[in-house]
Amino acid sequence: MPRKPKKKIFVLDTSVILYNHSAIYSFEDNDIAIPITVLEELDHFKKGNDIKNFEAREFIRIIDKLSTNHSLQKWIPIDEPNHGNFKVCMQENSTGLDATKIFGENTPDHRILNVVLSLSKEYPDNKIILVSKDINLRLKAKSLNIPAEDFETGKIKDLDSLYTGKTVIDGLPKDVIDNVYTNDFCTPSEIGLKDPIPNHYFILKNARSSVLVFYNPVTQRIERIQKESAFRITPKNAEQVFALHAITNPNVKLVTLQGVAGTGKTLLALAGALDQKRHFKQIFLARPIVPLSNRDIGFLPGDIISKLNPYMEPLWDNLKFIKSLFTEKDKEYKQITDAVDQEKLKITPLAYIRGRSISNIFFIVDEAQNLTPHEVKTIITRAGENTKIVFTGDIYQIDTPYLDSQSNGLSYLIDKIKHHEIYAHVRLEKGERSNLANLANQLL
Repeated sequence: MPRKPKKKIFVLDTSVILYNHSAIYSFEDNDIAIPITVLEELDHFKKGNDIKNFEAREFIRIIDKLSTNHSLQKWIPIDEPNHGNFKVCMQENSTGLDATKIFGENTPDHRILNVVLSLSKEYPDNKIILVSKDINLRLKAKSLNIPAEDFETGKIKDLDSLYTGKTVIDGLPKDVIDNVYTNDFCTPSEIGLKDPIPNHYFILKNARSSVLVFYNPVTQRIERIQKESAFRITPKNAEQVFALHAITNPNVKLVTLQGVAGTGKTLLALAGALDQKRHFKQIFLARPIVPLSNRDIGFLPGDIISKLNPYMEPLWDNLKFIKSLFTEKDKEYKQITDAVDQEKLKITPLAYIRGRSISNIFFIVDEAQNLTPHEVKTIITRAGENTKIVFTGDIYQIDTPYLDSQSNGLSYLIDKIKHHEIYAHVRLEKGERSNLANLANQLL
């Protein structure tokens, strides 16, 4: 009978816990070691309204509950079926290799590395692995021959297969496309589909003509889409037609728009929201706050709105552009002005969403690639009756140090929610901002 391999011991870095407070449950029957330095760092993060502060507090509560009637310096069972044990490790002064001396500084990261080195001596038959979202810490670990891994839970394995929301079907008979133009719909079988994805978009083509359509899960038909404008914002390509259709489709409650800078994601979302504002009580606009040099917005002067305004300028820029398409005498110009003045359209800090039930709201979350999967889940679970949420972002333009194109919340959302009847997604690939912007996206 083959011998059962020894358990692995995973050492969790602070960045993993701030990314996902329930990370301790993600390692099957292996054991978890938490350096005392991590608890010290979490103590600094526990105060505040950001998601990372919530993650710190929740993890501390989990550890407190699991350690009832136990010493944290001994292995404690993780209270889940088929899970291992955990403990807090105090040994931060290595008797052999000493990371604080090798790297010349007594930092939290180096003390965490010393914990891994100490565990390797204490448990020579077990594989000790450092888990961190911090790439540089993983590199330092590997330089000391310490196995180091990224936290993989919620990470998309194959970005090339990430759902795009659209398909081109070429070579169709002329009568099929003519039939769509005549009747405004066709059946899925007429274009060779057996199990179409709800709200999936298609460009139907032959040598002479083409037509834009989508699969309507309500009618179970392939229905024609016509180019329409919203507050004088007119789509410039098929992808933008699809995006604006998804934004204004009342049967779709959750939309994701992914694409590089200049593809029109934010502008279309805002124009679509203004077009649909009569169906909602308010329009909320939000972006993740990613302060320069990791400085919290608390150091900025003024109230919360004053602090947020520098980060929200791109949203205001898009709103100003839409207003510029009208004269002051136009009713649409007055509608936009009144919406802002009466807070029918307002900037909302994402940190204040937790605990709220958001009903009758059209909610735009820009730069969603800078959110963690848990932050995205938190936002969506706040949705009450008659709420629509649009996430926009570029998964290849990450501004936070512990996220990448595979682990960010936008990629995670697209991968997990695809194929649901109240969801639509469009990947926008053609830049429409300017030839100069397109040149930068292509060559720089």
